[in-house]
Parts: sequence; structure tokens; C-alpha cells
Amino acid sequence: MSTVVTRSHLDWLEAEAIFILREVAAECEKPALLFSGGKDSCVLLKLAEKAFRPGRFPFPLMHIDTGHNFPEVIAFRDAYVAQLGERLIVRSVEDSIARGSVVLRGENDSRNAAQAVTLLEAIEEHGFDACIGGARRDEEKARAKERIFSFRDAFGQWDPKAQRPELWNLFNTRVHRGENMRVFPISNWTELDVWQYIQREQIALPPIYYTHQREVVRRRGLLVPVTPITPPAEGETVESVAVRFRTVGDISCTCPVASDAADPLAIIAETALTTITERGATRMDDQTSEASMERRKKEGYF
Repeated sequence: MSTVVTRSHLDWLEAEAIFILREVAAECEKPALLFSGGKDSCVLLKLAEKAFRPGRFPFPLMHIDTGHNFPEVIAFRDAYVAQLGERLIVRSVEDSIARGSVVLRGENDSRNAAQAVTLLEAIEEHGFDACIGGARRDEEKARAKERIFSFRDAFGQWDPKAQRPELWNLFNTRVHRGENMRVFPISNWTELDVWQYIQREQIALPPIYYTHQREVVRRRGLLVPVTPITPPAEGETVESVAVRFRTVGDISCTCPVASDAADPLAIIAETALTTITERGATRMDDQTSEASMERRKKEGYF
């Protein structure tokens, strides 16, 4: 009597992502995996372990550091990479500012979009022909337009109207020298899928993803963390609120949400009920058309 194996939707998503990671390793000459310490990139590392262990990853890890990251996330990043024993390349927006390739209007301006310049410099420096990232299509409208293997020209630019077809999961990885691919193995995952996978696989995350007390001010419908980079404006009231971060990024543009969720199961329950995307609820730089994701992606943003 044969046994019928029933696979969950997470099993199918996992299998697809592992297939994509192995396709990158097989087809691309010099790839890198972008690792920030955020939840999506932590999921990518778990998938890479399943795809390539007990061997070493066939690519280095790379982080584009804005210099304005939450210290808890940077500490977690370094500890996690040390535990894995993998190579981490860090390139800093601060260095791009020193070189003059990035110019900001003010010292505390958001450096989120400026990451594109530093990323393109790192790709050229190391000759990477593919960069693997944890972007998902449900995050934002511009991301929903993007292929899993997303072609970038020699200037690092993305053209949403000229993308390669991916019928039957057949990926065209051909690039000329100077061109590259951005590859998104968890494109088809949702925020809820990510948290269900974190719960199932017991994936460690930076502590700020879970509820904690933090001083914030209420500004344009967001809870803005009070830091030296984001001080309260005149007349704003500082409150201590139980919050967690749905996404982590540059301090100057990333906000937490009010939450008492202390573990993945509680976050799964919250996520199942929310009607606002994680970027819509937490990113100050996504609140204006001037800083639209699509414009930034066309200029080289991940």
C-alpha cells in the first residue's frame, strides 16, 4: 500500500526557492547573496543552508550598510554570519559619501535610496553578475512588476517594460560583461508565509522584530522612533509605546508598529488580520511620490 505525501504551501515555496538558489549557483559566474540581518534575508540564509549544506555557500554574503542601521540588527548580522562561518562583504554608504559619489542634503537625511550607488560600486568592484535578495512581490507595487531573475543593464538600471519571460520556470541568465541579475528566490512569498516559515524552522531574528518598549512620536500616522537621527520636532510629544518592527532598514525612514506580539505565533495572528502592507505601515520614505520605489529601482536600487 503506497503512502500519499501531502505537502504544505510552505513546502512548495521552499522547494521553488531552493531550486532558484541552485539555478543561480549553476548558471551565474560570480553571484553574491545580500544579507542585512532582516527577516527576509534570514529566511534566505536558511534556504541557502538547505540548498548547499554541508558544503559552503557557493557565493559570499554582502551587506550595503547605510551607517544608520539599528545597532541591534548589525550586532545580530555579525553574530549570525560568524555562527555560519561564511564570508561577509560589507560596503558602506559612508564610504560613497567620502568618495563624493553620494551627496546628501543633510547629515541625517535618509540614506535608503543612496544604497543604490554603493551597491552598484560594490558590484563593479567585485565583478558580481548576480545579486540574490529577499524582496517579495507583495511588499510594494513596483516589486510586483519584477521577475525572479531581474535583468540590470551595464548602468545597473531596471526597465519594467523590457523584462525577460519566465514561462515554465525557465530562466534566461545570459548577461554581457558589466550587466547583472538581481535574483529574488522568495518573490512568490507573502509576509504571512515568511512568518509561518520562521515559526516552522525556528529561525532566529534581531530582537526588535518582537514587542519591546520604545520612545516614539506620532507623525503623519506613523510611530517615529526617537533617536539622534530622528529627534522629536518642536511640539511633538514623546511616548513610550510597546512596539515591534515589521521591517528593518535605515533608521531615518523605518518605523515600528504598536504591538504586544512577543513570538512568531502572535505575529502570524496579527499579520493575518492586517490590511496595510509592511512598507506602507512603516516606511517614511514610501509616503511620497518623490521617493517612489519604481523610480529608485530604475536607478539601481535593489
